[in-house]
Amino acid sequence: MKKDDAEKKKNREGREGAARPLGAIPSSPESEEGGVVPPLQEITELPSEEISRLRLELEAKAKEAADNYERFLRVCADLENYKKRAEKEKSECVNFANETLISEVLPVIDNLERALEHAVVDTPSNGGPGEQGVPPAGGISPEGVRLTISQFYAVMKKFGLEEIKAVGERFDPVMHHAISHEETEDADEGMVVREFQKGYILKGRLLRASMVAVAKRPVKAGAH
Repeated sequence: MKKDDAEKKKNREGREGAARPLGAIPSSPESEEGGVVPPLQEITELPSEEISRLRLELEAKAKEAADNYERFLRVCADLENYKKRAEKEKSECVNFANETLISEVLPVIDNLERALEHAVVDTPSNGGPGEQGVPPAGGISPEGVRLTISQFYAVMKKFGLEEIKAVGERFDPVMHHAISHEETEDADEGMVVREFQKGYILKGRLLRASMVAVAKRPVKAGAH
């Protein structure tokens, strides 16, 4: 008898649970633990003032986040530019570390070339040693000076020094420094016809301009 009553009670509770909608809140204000469950309206609805305040806070935080992101991008860009600038300065420091030294040596080469131009040609006709190849007292051996100059240029070339072409080239105000003009019909006007001092480029950068004379057309007689 007791077994039949328990079975009927269980079936009745099952029918009541099936009839109740899924997720429905029990009509009793008391929970299983004895607490009070607030009405659904009180859980889902907030005062309009509170919603406005939260919306303003959300907008402010969104703007702050956007500003911080833009600031982050600017910092990243500045850092990248700094890295590039530092790398460029480092490269220039390595490439042009010897620029001052080379600039100081160039006048020495200039003097050797001038000495070569005025060197005594050692021949028997002018009192030279003849077949022995020994220059007279006070004389200069052109071959020795020429060899020294060649050695200088060989060393300088290893460090990126290049000679600027001048004679026979059209005057370039960047590479050439005109100190005079020469009237001639043997060259077109504006062409370099003489070089007084050589110019040089160091690893693509102008180190010293060539000092040159530039051709110009002769003034015809009777012309004004």
